[in-house]
Formats: sequence, structure tokens, C-alpha cells
Amino acid sequence: MTELSNEPKDATPSVIAQQAAMLNALPFSDTRDFDDAARGFLGTIENAEITNPQGRTVWSLQPYGFLSTEEAPPTVNPSLWRQSRLNMQHGLFEVVPGVYQVRGLDIANMTLIEGDSGVIVVDTLTSIEGARAALDLYFKHRGTRPVAAIIFTHTHTDHWGGARGVLEDDALATGRVPIIAPNLFMEHAVSENIIAGPAMLRRAQYQFGPLLAKGARGQVDCGLGKSMAAGSVALLRPTDLIMATGDTRVIDGVAFEFQMAPNSEAPAEMHFFVPRYRLLNLAENCTHNFHNLLPFRGADVRDALAWSKYLGEALQLWDGKAEAMCGQHHWPVWGRERIGTMIRQQRDLYKFAHDQTIRLMNHGLTAAEIAETIRLPKSLEGAWHGRGYYGHIRHNVKAIYQKYLGWYDANPVNLDPLPPVESGKKYVEYMGGADAILARARTDFDKGEFRFVAQVLGHLVFAEPDNAAARGLLADTLEQLGYAAESATWRNAYLFGAQELRQGMPKVPARPPMPRETLAALRTSQLWDVLGIRLNGPKAEGKHIVLNWSFSDTGETFVLNLENCALTYTEGVQAEGADASFTLARATLDEVIAKLTSFPEAVAAGKVKLAGNPMKLAELMGLMDEFPRMFEIVEPKRAVVR
Repeated sequence: MTELSNEPKDATPSVIAQQAAMLNALPFSDTRDFDDAARGFLGTIENAEITNPQGRTVWSLQPYGFLSTEEAPPTVNPSLWRQSRLNMQHGLFEVVPGVYQVRGLDIANMTLIEGDSGVIVVDTLTSIEGARAALDLYFKHRGTRPVAAIIFTHTHTDHWGGARGVLEDDALATGRVPIIAPNLFMEHAVSENIIAGPAMLRRAQYQFGPLLAKGARGQVDCGLGKSMAAGSVALLRPTDLIMATGDTRVIDGVAFEFQMAPNSEAPAEMHFFVPRYRLLNLAENCTHNFHNLLPFRGADVRDALAWSKYLGEALQLWDGKAEAMCGQHHWPVWGRERIGTMIRQQRDLYKFAHDQTIRLMNHGLTAAEIAETIRLPKSLEGAWHGRGYYGHIRHNVKAIYQKYLGWYDANPVNLDPLPPVESGKKYVEYMGGADAILARARTDFDKGEFRFVAQVLGHLVFAEPDNAAARGLLADTLEQLGYAAESATWRNAYLFGAQELRQGMPKVPARPPMPRETLAALRTSQLWDVLGIRLNGPKAEGKHIVLNWSFSDTGETFVLNLENCALTYTEGVQAEGADASFTLARATLDEVIAKLTSFPEAVAAGKVKLAGNPMKLAELMGLMDEFPRMFEIVEPKRAVVR
């Protein structure tokens, strides 16, 4: 049991008993979701397989063929198995005549709303390749028609990353196709996906499990869909922002009524109703699972109270008017009564989680204690769309606690604890050494006490990262926790942690440069913000560099100032006595950052005019960190970071 084997193990008797209990606890005889997920099917791509121009597969459901079996294996929670099978439906589906969805070609959906002469594309999936394939599938069954507009419902990459795949070059250049998004879309798309992107992408490997083998002992789903697509991504700047609830647009002859929902599932998000089709789209705020209030990849904590209120407001605006409701994940719901019931239950799910967390918090319970105490009411616990496949009540309540009170539980013991390596060594010493810990841990493992065994062995691995017995037993423990988990994200995190303990961090290609289209979408001030987070403060100690920048194509001027180990900028001015001044097109700077050219090459080509000492720019760039694509999570950092 404790040898450091690379192979996944069987489920233990205690996990098998938990799976049997889950089968008895939930209404598995209710199969309406399977009927709804298949309704309106028009056609698909074989195995939903999508390749890029180089022939590399960026998306395929073929590896998930094992999900064809109705009965869950012992190594997968039966509730999660059900959700995983529902998420296998793929292809083009008619929601109502005139409204279609492409599902199963990405973790998210593309919704296509037909106008008088063209088609309005709502959310463009994660990848350019996936978006092109989805639009081609629509054209195959509904006929080719021009894209009349693009709507981004919110700021997450799986809803805008493929926009370049549905927009022709001339449409992008001329701006004739409007790109509509909620207010503050760019600010939050940049902060969530670019500023903190390097850390988030590594953590997302644990959330989504893309580097796990697909199978009954590996990755089966993400709750919202199968996984994230692996194709090309580019961010396009919206041309039209929805500013307030009640805003309307007529797009290609079709009227849209919008509702703002900021700080819900995304910091900038919106819903809409289309009277022509009696269609309600609640974006990602009313899907077929309990959503995340704080995803494992990291994000701003989401506002459960506001989320609930937006769903209540949607009922006020459109209850009884919508005949169909679709979201940007999962499958639609039809009929006024079922739509109203689902929205009310989802509204109350987030309100219950919020209010009961605050109630228990005000009784003095900490986040961990609240997670142990809280239980969903039976009316919500038995609703399939309220199950925690993506978010989960046990970690959502901790997010709510964090939003109100932060990470500190007010116990001074937890105010400034030792970091993991140092505390791990002391725990091991106090517990009598590695052999004593392993002996007790094996006994508790056999009892099925996996949560505490994982805590204890985590200390041992951080104290002795090369202890094969400790790594092996911790991997076995995390694996059993993963097998039992109903939440797909919990399962992925546990199983990927086990894999890294057994095999080490996966070898992955170097991080590619940021796409030119994404760079062009960023304001220049946002580029300076991205540069600022790369500055290595200790290396910059005592340095003072001032650089003037003037952009000939945008008319912008900036002063970059390095001082006190911080990089700041001032817009609209130039500094007298700057170390160097640069005049160039903003597009040239984009080319340099995208590594399509170098700064010396741009200077040699006459694209940059210089004054002063240009080596000061080289000195500044020499102070910048390059972020690794991978870093240790379940074991100590091997490299020293200063």
C-alpha cells in the first residue's frame, strides 16, 4: 500500500460504502435531465474532435468513452458519474426555432440566435479552433449566414477566448460587427486572466485535471463540462458595453433586454431576455450545479448574496414570460413552471449558503467549523441542479467567511504560523519522527480516516520531500478522497495531487508569448500594470530609472518611473531629464511583446526613435522575472524565490 507506485489503486471498502450510501440518498430514478440534454439534437462532429491547423487535437470526447456505462464504478462517486454522463451530450441542438446551442465542443456553450439576416453569437468558447468548428457545425445544419454580432456574457476565458474564430479579418479591422459585453469587461478580463494568470493557470491544473488520464480512476469531468480546451486564445476588446439593468439593444432586428449581474459568477456578468423567442439566458448564474464562490484556481470571492438577488430580480423581470431558459453551460430547461422552479431553488441555494454561514459566523464558528456544521435543506439537497459538482457547500461557506472576515480566524495561534516546511519539520519532531507517523497513518488509513491522514502526511512530505513511503501513502490517501468526492473539482485536485506525488510535476512546453490580438485589446496602462508585477523588488533595490514613452498611432504619452523598488507610470506627461525617451507606434510595442520582433530590430528598422541612454531600458528589463509555468504545490519548492 505504501510503495511509491505510479499506478492508481482500487477503492477501499470505506469508499465503496460511501458510494453505496450516495446511491440510496439521491433520486437517481429522475431522468428528466437526460431527456433535456438530448432534446433538439441536430448533428455533431464525430467524437467532438477538433484539431488545430498543425493537426494537433485541441478537443475530443473520445477519451471519455468509458462513460457509456450507466453504473458508476467504485472509484467514482455515483452522483458525479451521473453528471459526467450528462456532460457527454455534444453537437448542435435547437433550443427553440431560431435559437441553437453548440454544446460539448468545449467546457462552455456557444448560443446562436438568428436575426433578420444573420446570426448573433453568444460566447465564443475557449479556443479559436473550437469556435470555428462550432460555427461551421451551425452553418452545416442551418445554412451559412453572416455573424451579425458577438455577445460576451462575462469575463471568463471559456466565454471569449475563441472570438477570433467567428470574426473574419475584415470584420475585425473595420469594426462592423459589434462586440457587446457587460460594463468593466476589459478591466476584469485582464485582472483575472492576465495579471494573476501564471499562478492561476498552474492552480487550474488541479481544478480541471487536464494532465490526468481520462478514466474511472482519473479525470471524468469538471462539473460544468468535461475540461478546458487546449487551442489558441485571443482577447478582443468589446465595442459596445451594457451599462445598466433595463438596457436594451436591437441586433439584426432582434430585441434584447439586459440585466446586470456584477460580482456574481464573474466580476462583470450579465443576463438577457429575447422577447421574439421567449428565451431567457442567465449566463453562468443558473446552471445545473452549485457553482463556485471561490474556484480552486483563485479569483475574487464571489458575492453569494448579490448572486441570489440577481436571480430574484430575474424572476421579477421575466417570470412567466420565458418558455425556454438556457445558460452558457449545461442544457436548457423548458416550460414556465420548471424555469421558475429552477430559478427559485438556485436563488435560495445561494441565499441559504450566505445567510447560514453568516449566522454561524456570528455565533463564533470559524470557516472550518461552519463547513462541518452546515447542511442543505432537503428541498435543495434533492435538486440535481443544486449538487456541488463544481462548487460545493463545504468550500463555498469558507469563501463566504473569507469575503466578510478574511483568512484570519481571530485566534492568535493562527496569526503568524510557520510556513509549511518549517512547521512540517517541527510536527514530525513532535510526533516522534517519520516512522512513528507512518505507522499511525497506516492504521488510520485502514479505518478510512483519510482527511486526517492527509493532514498529517502533508507535514511529513514537507519535512521530508524525498521520503518515498510518505509520498506513497499520501498519494494513496488523496486518491481515496478523490474517489469519494461528489465535486468534480475536488476529485481532480485530489487525484492530480496524488499523481504529482507519485510522478513529480508533468513536463510541459514553455509558456507561449501573449497573442498579438490580446495585446492590442489591452490599454497601454494595462500593459504597464502587467510589466509592474514582473519587477523583482530585491534586484531593483536602490535603482531609479525614468523613461518617457510617446505612441505615434494612439497619441498617448507616459512616464515610466522605477523608484523604491516599484514601477509606476503617469499618463499624459513627459519627464524632463528622463534617462531615455522612446517614440514608436503602440502596435510596434505589441509586436515586441508578442516576440514577433525585438526592440533592437525595431530600432534598426526605423520604427523606434530614441533619445538619451537606451541602455536604461535594457537595465529595467533585466530586473524582470520570467514566471515558471510549473511550480510545486503538494511538496516544498525546490527553487529558492527571492
